[in-house]
Amino acid sequence: MKIVVTGGAGFIGSHVVDAYLAAGHDVVVVDDLSTGHRENLNPRARFHALDIQDPRTAELLRDERPDVLNHHAAQMDVRRSVADPLFDARVNVLGTIHLLEAARQAGVHRIVFVSSGGAVYGEQETFPASESHATNPLSPYGVSKRTGELYAYFYQAEYQLPFIALRYANVYGPRQDPHGEAGVVAIFTGKMLRGEPVTVNGDGGQTRDYVFVGDIARANLMALEGNVSGPVNIGTGIETDVNALAQLLLEATGSRSEVRHGPAKAGEQRRSVVDARRASEQLGWRPAVDLRDGLRQTVAFFRERAAGA
Repeated sequence: MKIVVTGGAGFIGSHVVDAYLAAGHDVVVVDDLSTGHRENLNPRARFHALDIQDPRTAELLRDERPDVLNHHAAQMDVRRSVADPLFDARVNVLGTIHLLEAARQAGVHRIVFVSSGGAVYGEQETFPASESHATNPLSPYGVSKRTGELYAYFYQAEYQLPFIALRYANVYGPRQDPHGEAGVVAIFTGKMLRGEPVTVNGDGGQTRDYVFVGDIARANLMALEGNVSGPVNIGTGIETDVNALAQLLLEATGSRSEVRHGPAKAGEQRRSVVDARRASEQLGWRPAVDLRDGLRQTVAFFRERAAGA
């Protein structure tokens, strides 16, 4: 099938593009390269350097008439969303509406919308959080992702445009950018490979559900088929605190970097972990790469890139 992937030059989106191409699909990438990188682009995909709010993006969808729109492009920095909520809303809310309307006009058969399994739930009341957990986001980014889900639901109900919202846990792996909240694995890895000290915010007891990017790409493949709609958590269901993560990375890198503790980050969630049973039962997806192995693969990527540089 023909698939348009927005954000296909980014960390996660580029892995999804690779998986789609490997499965024999025809892939068109839309990315404005504001955070994505040309070196992530698969040469077998057709690339258009466009912003998702650009009218030419809507024209592209109408011209290409893809079967599926996979929407990864986003303003994804939680801290920037707090500092500039209007920018976050323009990209993540208005940009998503622009794409949904263009998809409707282009006769797209399915939307794969990328959401956030951490940001939309806010401070969790139950652990792990299922899709029925209350959504009380604590950042404009989380609000915008939940809003995108609701707009996708409207387009499904009103225009029979099916959608699935993949609520990712904390994704890590090769090509991860060492910037923003989600880049802790990349940040620590880079510093450890250079023998520099790493700083853990607060006491390091805050937990996240770390899921390998290769497993995320498989989930996007499985989301193409069937009639599963609405939100689906994609994570491991396992909490790992930052202290434990740092120790695993020291082991993977063989580094002797000092692990220091700095001030706690204001507003940071204490615990975040998702229940992915719906993904297992309805998509047939389960995580295949455990954290220790995934970190080894990630370290190998960054080590090779540093050697090449």
